[in-house]
Amino acid sequence: MAQPARTFETHSTPPDDPPVDPFAIEEAYRLHRARRAARARRHREKRWAGVRFWFLLAVGIVVAVLLATRTLGEIERVFGL
Repeated sequence: MAQPARTFETHSTPPDDPPVDPFAIEEAYRLHRARRAARARRHREKRWAGVRFWFLLAVGIVVAVLLATRTLGEIERVFGL
């Protein structure tokens, strides 16, 4: 007569919780902290890039106005206008 197949069980009951790697938790925290810091750094750099743009634009306009007035003054002096 045929007998039922044997099953090979190493544990009689399954474990309650899977083993947790404490280093994986630390790595996840470190990853999220790094992402948050990178997002804050991008925001700060973006804001300062706007400030630099407007500052340099204003300086460029001031320099252009000064050169234009100086040039017009020289033209008036040379041609006696």
